[in-house]
Amino acid sequence: MNKTIREDALFAINPWRMLTWLLIAQIMVAFIGRSLAPLGVLIGEDLSLTKAQIGMLPAALFLGQSAIAIPAGFLVDRIGSKKLLFLLSLCLGVSFILMTLTSLYAVVLFLVVLGGVGYGAMHPTSNKGIIHWFSEKRGTAMGIKQMGVTLGSALAALLLLPAATVWGWRPVLFGACLLLILTGILAYRFYSDPPEDDSKVESAEAPARLLASILQMFKEKPLVLVSIAAMGLSGSQLILNTYLVLFAYEYIGIGLVSAGMLLVISEVSGSFGRIAWGMISDHVFQGKRIIVMAIIAALSIVISLGISQLPPGTVFWVMVPITIAFGFCISGFNGVWMNAATELVPVKQAGIASGFSLMLGSWGVILGPPLFGYIVDVTGSFTFGWLFLAAVLAVVIVLLLWAMAIVKREGKAYTKG
Repeated sequence: MNKTIREDALFAINPWRMLTWLLIAQIMVAFIGRSLAPLGVLIGEDLSLTKAQIGMLPAALFLGQSAIAIPAGFLVDRIGSKKLLFLLSLCLGVSFILMTLTSLYAVVLFLVVLGGVGYGAMHPTSNKGIIHWFSEKRGTAMGIKQMGVTLGSALAALLLLPAATVWGWRPVLFGACLLLILTGILAYRFYSDPPEDDSKVESAEAPARLLASILQMFKEKPLVLVSIAAMGLSGSQLILNTYLVLFAYEYIGIGLVSAGMLLVISEVSGSFGRIAWGMISDHVFQGKRIIVMAIIAALSIVISLGISQLPPGTVFWVMVPITIAFGFCISGFNGVWMNAATELVPVKQAGIASGFSLMLGSWGVILGPPLFGYIVDVTGSFTFGWLFLAAVLAVVIVLLLWAMAIVKREGKAYTKG
């Protein structure tokens, strides 16, 4: 009788409506967190920062993400996504509000790391929601949700930067943070965790200690390999986001405004890519995510090699289709990655598996762009930077093929809820 009541309650709640709130929250979290890139120039001018200090701002954000990834995954496995949606929005919003009130760089950097805790907690929190609400079309749903990251980033470049040039970065960011906190309140009000069912019972039986849960993740070899591969893919994605404008402006010779538009084009293309690759993994490869990640890496290698051969003076309209293709692939892999990470373990461990994979993947974001920039500085050419990126992606493919071989040999089944 109770099981029938629970099934009726589950049926009464539309999973796609829950996905809508996860998407809205994801967009707003990215809108604030990813604002550091477009607002970096204005923040740097205000605080008299060097370019290296400006570059530390997004690195600090992802350092916070890396630190919270596993604890957030552990916590969402126990208390659900509903409460964490509000808490992480409050953490990110308040941290960045406080950042607008200080001119001390060390304090700003600390507050960005603290904001990164809220930013990073969003991924395990929302991923757990997708895993619980979708047993079918999960790749599509995850792709839609992950689209919020690139949409939020594109909106920050399109809205916050022009507004900040008029009114200043402090009041603009302050107002945007208030909007984020309001979104967190609304998400808490209208989002629902799935009703109590067998998966909740399983969650209660999960290992009680965080350390034990982390050690368990290290025993999942395919998950570890996928996570290390994601380190290369994540680093490659931020390399594109960080250096596309500089490459187009300084090396190719495209105007600064047009070069900035290439970044917007890349992010929008990545948004569509997250949905498309999710659908491809669902319908073409029947939920086998790892092979799709390998295909994305292979296509990105081809594009990276092509960009490395572009001569100075290449016209804007030649760069546009290349940027669309690159963004579609390298910025579109995230949803498939999150599905792969969560589906390689039982549902009760989906949250911590997501956090574990995110923690490892975040180090690619922290280390990749500085290493790319160092190579360009030493060689004096972007060509070797793009070749380095292609080499990293080749290693990614090897890791993914290794993971696939283990999955096949051990007969691991993808979690279908």
